[in-house]
Amino acid sequence: MKALVMLEDGTCFWGRSFTGRGETFGEIVFNTGITGYQEILTDPSYRGQIVTMTYPLIGNYGVNSEDWESEKIQVAGFIVREYQPRYSNWRAEKSLGDWLKEHGILGVEGIDTRALTRHLRIYGAMKGGITTETLDPKEFLEKIKASPDYVGRDFVKEVTSPEVYYYGNKGKENRKSFKGTGKFKVAVYDFGLKLNQLRLFAERGVECLVFPAYTPAEELLKHNPDGVFLSNGPGDPAALKTIVENVKKLLGEKPIFGICLGHQILCQALGASTFKLKFGHRGINNPVLNLFTKKVEITSQNHGFCVKKEELPKDTLVTHINLNDETLEGIFVPEIKAFSVQYHPENAPGPHDSVYLFDSFLKLMEGKFERPEDLYS
Repeated sequence: MKALVMLEDGTCFWGRSFTGRGETFGEIVFNTGITGYQEILTDPSYRGQIVTMTYPLIGNYGVNSEDWESEKIQVAGFIVREYQPRYSNWRAEKSLGDWLKEHGILGVEGIDTRALTRHLRIYGAMKGGITTETLDPKEFLEKIKASPDYVGRDFVKEVTSPEVYYYGNKGKENRKSFKGTGKFKVAVYDFGLKLNQLRLFAERGVECLVFPAYTPAEELLKHNPDGVFLSNGPGDPAALKTIVENVKKLLGEKPIFGICLGHQILCQALGASTFKLKFGHRGINNPVLNLFTKKVEITSQNHGFCVKKEELPKDTLVTHINLNDETLEGIFVPEIKAFSVQYHPENAPGPHDSVYLFDSFLKLMEGKFERPEDLYS
């Protein structure tokens, strides 16, 4: 079925839908991962975005019921060079195309994804759309221009949990309080978290109580957690002023660990602001320098915004730097026992270089470190 992919600057690409009819709008971005499309599609950080895969062959290992990072597909649309319906993997349960159809997500193939990615790298990520319905480019361009902007919108309210729940070594449970049987109790702010973050805490004997994004800080502190975790999530961090004010109230009260959007929120609570990257960092092969060990970690990343490191307080230690563009990738504030990273150490779909940071959070809660560098080795 003929499909049109168009950017808001009028650039268009023709391809074929492999999921049926439809029309969708969102910010068009690209991901450089060779594998992990199921985790990408279910990552809440992609809410409101149409994802282009730079790897040319997608769908060859199908999908399964285990590799979900949230309870549904989160992307607004999916663009690939070549879709492979004949999947082959011992864990596969159905094809990628069938799965997308079940969830009403438009997928298109036959697009020159190399040219599309190059255009986004030159001119930046921008609004766009996919359609099988409005095949007149001029008419579709008007629809794209009239669609909501990505910057300034609060997507967190669309992906956060509607209620408090418990997560332990048996997975998710419908509880509103800690059991008190784990090694540590962690209060989790759900800004659009990936499930593997909770799984990695559970593997380490940590009980998690997950709270909706806009829960007042006082409510978290009532449960007397050993630490607070700030999850990843979608959208513009500057639009989340109420959340930032809540996190300010937690500074110095409990040890804090933030990932991706959680990192940006923590940095805003410390007084820094954020800015939009030209085309963002999205993939599972981004090099980051650990400034304490001087080792390069290959990391999974998914963000379109970044923190202005020059605006951080003087007592903030910069722990990680992106080697591609030297943007901020990690901080630690010893006095208030708070640290965060811009990338995703939870290794879903990979790599595993930075998973040690979950153990670092345990050290932080225990107080078992003499120097800041002890947390990063």
